[in-house]
Amino acid sequence: MIEYSERIAAIEQHLSQWEFPAEPKNLYDPLRYFIAIGGKRIRPLFTVLSAELYDIPLKEALAGASALELFHNFTLIHDDIMDKAPVRRGLTTVHEKWNANVAILSGDVLMIHAFQALAAYSPDTFKQLSNMLNQTAIEVCIGQQMDMDFEQIDAVTEADYIEMIRLKTSVLLGCACAFGGIIGGANEPSINALYRFGEQLGIAFQIQDDILDAFGDATKVGKQVGGDILSDKKTILYTTFQSTASEANKAEFMRLSKASDDEKITGIKRLYEASGVLEYCTKKQQAYQEQAMNYLARVSCIQPKENLFTLAKFITNRTY
Repeated sequence: MIEYSERIAAIEQHLSQWEFPAEPKNLYDPLRYFIAIGGKRIRPLFTVLSAELYDIPLKEALAGASALELFHNFTLIHDDIMDKAPVRRGLTTVHEKWNANVAILSGDVLMIHAFQALAAYSPDTFKQLSNMLNQTAIEVCIGQQMDMDFEQIDAVTEADYIEMIRLKTSVLLGCACAFGGIIGGANEPSINALYRFGEQLGIAFQIQDDILDAFGDATKVGKQVGGDILSDKKTILYTTFQSTASEANKAEFMRLSKASDDEKITGIKRLYEASGVLEYCTKKQQAYQEQAMNYLARVSCIQPKENLFTLAKFITNRTY
């Protein structure tokens, strides 16, 4: 994302200068460590670009953008605990480097700092931003619970899965885009359209992630291809197959689920392709991407939307 490098650098600098207290070290050192790990900074970038639609200077959008990224990192710290993940972005996770109790408490205080960041704005703007982040936070928690519940359920429908990823993942991207509109003083229909743009884009993004996990190039994706298959994760590929496959293919799927790792990945991918699952999910991803662009077209603003269109297409058409 070379064309956005200056904005991302400004976001990184703003985050790096966030003033966490010096003590207690076991509460705040994990946060300094985790923020320094870095990330794509996609959500704050969407906030900045959305604010630019209304001639808002970069420096005035950074507080809202940083609030979203701080909140996002809080969710990652807690997700890593629940997933028992040893590594995040190539480095040791907080609960592994310290312990689970430290990670829980550090994550909690990071969420509070996210809301504190919004205090940089006027009372009216602060109220709009905090109300939206409050609702988003509740929805993200609901989505995470749904994801955990799915691990105990055999029959997960496509509608169930889409609703789960909408809540767990895409509402935060919707919030990020709406933040830019609120900071820019956009009218309510435009703020709502920006939110829906981000929400639909987030769904397309996650479907693309599911596809890449199974069919991506390992050298580009940066992780083992087929990880979701090995862990029996109920992605849209899985739900589509279970709802459309013949009894013979379902029986073959069950056989493969008990096979060696390589045979399981290769065999289930072959089933997904032969039964039209990959084609269906690719079209579904494209449909959500198109819906997102339609919502963006409804936004009334001062500046052109080219940067948002470009970034949206980049993250949904990516190969890694």
